[in-house]
Amino acid sequence: MTALALLAVLAYGLLLLALLAWGINSLVMVAVHLRLRRDEPAAPVPAGQEPLVTVQLAVFNEENVVGRLIDAVAELDWPADRLEVQLLDDSTDETPAVAEPHLERLRALGIAVDHVRRSDRSGFKAGALQHGLGRAQSDLLALFDADFVPPPDFLRRAVSRFDDPKVACVQGRWTHLNRDASWLTRAQALAIDAHFGVEQAAREAAGWLLNFNGTAGLWRRQAIDDAGGWSSDTLTEDLDLSYRVQLRGWSILFDPSLACPAELPTGLGAFKAQQRRWATGSMQAARKLLPTVWRSRLPLGTKLHATMHLTHYAVHPLMAAVALLSLPGILLPGIVLGPSVAWVLLGLFAATTVGPAILHSYSQAVLGNGALRLRDLAALSLLGIGIAPSNARAVLAAFGDEVGTFERTPKLGAGGPRRAYTLPLDGLQGIEALLALYCAATAAGLAWLGLGAVAPFILLHAAGFATVAVRARAEARG
Repeated sequence: MTALALLAVLAYGLLLLALLAWGINSLVMVAVHLRLRRDEPAAPVPAGQEPLVTVQLAVFNEENVVGRLIDAVAELDWPADRLEVQLLDDSTDETPAVAEPHLERLRALGIAVDHVRRSDRSGFKAGALQHGLGRAQSDLLALFDADFVPPPDFLRRAVSRFDDPKVACVQGRWTHLNRDASWLTRAQALAIDAHFGVEQAAREAAGWLLNFNGTAGLWRRQAIDDAGGWSSDTLTEDLDLSYRVQLRGWSILFDPSLACPAELPTGLGAFKAQQRRWATGSMQAARKLLPTVWRSRLPLGTKLHATMHLTHYAVHPLMAAVALLSLPGILLPGIVLGPSVAWVLLGLFAATTVGPAILHSYSQAVLGNGALRLRDLAALSLLGIGIAPSNARAVLAAFGDEVGTFERTPKLGAGGPRRAYTLPLDGLQGIEALLALYCAATAAGLAWLGLGAVAPFILLHAAGFATVAVRARAEARG
C-alpha cells in the first residue's frame, strides 16, 4: 500500500508541477511587461504617401456579419485608388448574395473589388488566403475576419510601422463589441485581454517569438512568400506562418494602440468549437515547428518560451488528468503517509492558480478597465475547467494523421441573427457531468480526511464541469 501511495504522490505531483510551469510563465509575462518601455505610437501615414494595400476578407457562411464587415472597410481612411478589397468567399449559404450590395458600395467609391469564389474549400482559410495572394496586386495585405470591425484609421496607423524592411507583420489588439452580453462573453474578454494586454507586448519586448492572431493585422507579401506561403497542414495557419516567418529572420510587431473591435461568440457551442480548433491547431504547429525552433540558433530562453507558447493548450489534458487523479492522488497519500503530504499536494494545486489570476488582474489595469471583477475571474475559471475534456480531446487529435476540419465560429451580428446557425453537441456532456460528480465526491473525501479547508479547490472543478455540461445541454434544447 505504501508503494501505491508513493506512486500516487509521484503521478499527481508531476501533473501539478507541469501545470505550475504554465502558472509561472504567466508571472514571467507580467514581470517582463512591468519592465518594458512604453513607446509612443508611430505617426500615421501622411496624406499623399499611401502605398497600394490589399484588404483580404476570408469568409465562410457569414451572412449575419459580412455586410457589417464590408461597410467598415468602406469607411477606411485610405484613398480609393490605393485600395483593393478581396472578399475570399467560400460560403455555401446566402453570404454571397448578402455581400453583393455592400460590395457595390465599394465599387461606387472607386475601390477595386475582387469577389473570389473557389470551386471547393480546399485548405480552408489558409487555402483561401493563398489563392487570394496569387490574385493580389499589392505588397501589403490587411486581413480581417468576418466578426471584426476595423476602425477608419487602421491602415493609416498600421502601414506606418513598415519603415523597417525586415518587418513582416503588424498585429493589432482585439477589443470587444459585446463584452457585457453575458457571463460567457465577459469571461472570454478577460482571457483575450490578458493575451493582448500583456502577453503579446511582453513577447515583443523580450525578443521572443510571437504570433499573428489571424485577423486585425497587416502583412508584407515578400515575407509570406519567403516563408513558403500560407499552409493548410495545421488548423492554425496564422500561428504556423508567424513562426516560419520569424525563423527566416523577419520580425512581427505588436501595436497595443492599434485596437480593432470584434464580436465574441455568444454560445457555448460556438466557443467550444473555436477552442477545439485553436487547441488542435496549436499542438499541430508545435509538432511541426518545435524541432526547427530547437535546432535554430535562437537563445535558450526564446526556445523555452516558444515551447510554452506553442504547447499552451496542453494545460487542458493536464487539468482533466488532475481532476481524475485528485481522489487517489490526495486521499491515498493522506491516509497512508499522513495529512501533511496531502497538504503539500494541495498547496501545489493552489499555487497553479496564482499566476493566471495575477496575469488577468494586471491586464485589466494595463488596459484601463479598472479593478478585476471577481465574478468575471470566477466565470473564466469555471469556463477554463469546464472545457478541459473538450480541449483535451482536441489536443490528442493533433497527434493523428489527419489535419481535421476547420470549424467556423457562428456570429450573430449587431442586429440579431438572420440565420440561427447551430452546432451539434460534442458528445461530452455525459463525461462533463460525471467529472462534476466525481470531483464533488473527492471534495467530500477531503473533508472526511480533515482537509475540508482546501476542498473548495476541488469543488471549483466540480462547478466548472457542471456549468459547461448544463449550459451545453440547455443550448441544444434551444
